[in-house]
Amino acid sequence: MKLLAVDTALGACSCALMDDARVLAHRFEVMERGHAERLAPMVQEVMADAGVEFAQVARLAVTTGPGTFTGQRVGLSFMRGMRVALKIPLTGVTTLEAMARAAMAQTGQPFGAALHDAKRNEVYVELLNGDVTMISARIATLEEAVAALSEAVGNAPLCLAGTAAQAASVLYPGATTVTDIRQPDALWVGRIARTKEVTAEAPAPLYLRPPDAKLPAPRP
Repeated sequence: MKLLAVDTALGACSCALMDDARVLAHRFEVMERGHAERLAPMVQEVMADAGVEFAQVARLAVTTGPGTFTGQRVGLSFMRGMRVALKIPLTGVTTLEAMARAAMAQTGQPFGAALHDAKRNEVYVELLNGDVTMISARIATLEEAVAALSEAVGNAPLCLAGTAAQAASVLYPGATTVTDIRQPDALWVGRIARTKEVTAEAPAPLYLRPPDAKLPAPRP
């Protein structure tokens, strides 16, 4: 089964095409801006690299967040459009799960966490033990996140990914391995999506912080 996965939610743009577990083509580029302009050409390049037509793709996957407001919407909007055009399922994966799973694969450790700088002295955090989510994606101060990880993992070694991983390792009371993974990669989005149940509904963006812009209060 051929699966096309993309990510634009944070500081990179990536795309991967897989045939079951085999990677047919893959692109990953670190970028703070320009996701909207780069995504469609990148998808075309991956499809051309693999020599696969869109009609041969059976499933889609995309990161839902947390991430930047614009970045999340770029990938989701694009893949929701692909879902409608191709009439195939679209699976959502959190950016943090993609990073944590990549970190566990890199280190061979059973516990993996992703901590990403959310600004305002807060971080996004998610903790996995293999395929099991121990702490679902949430926003917290760095100190709160480290305390939650320590309580959940105990004395077991923990591998860390994300832009706040190094800062977390300084505060963490146990043994940590800080990986070089700072952004999610569509390759892991696709690998995770293959293990998730197919649903008829399209994934929605995962926002862990309420929007700054608010509607004006009604006049009395």
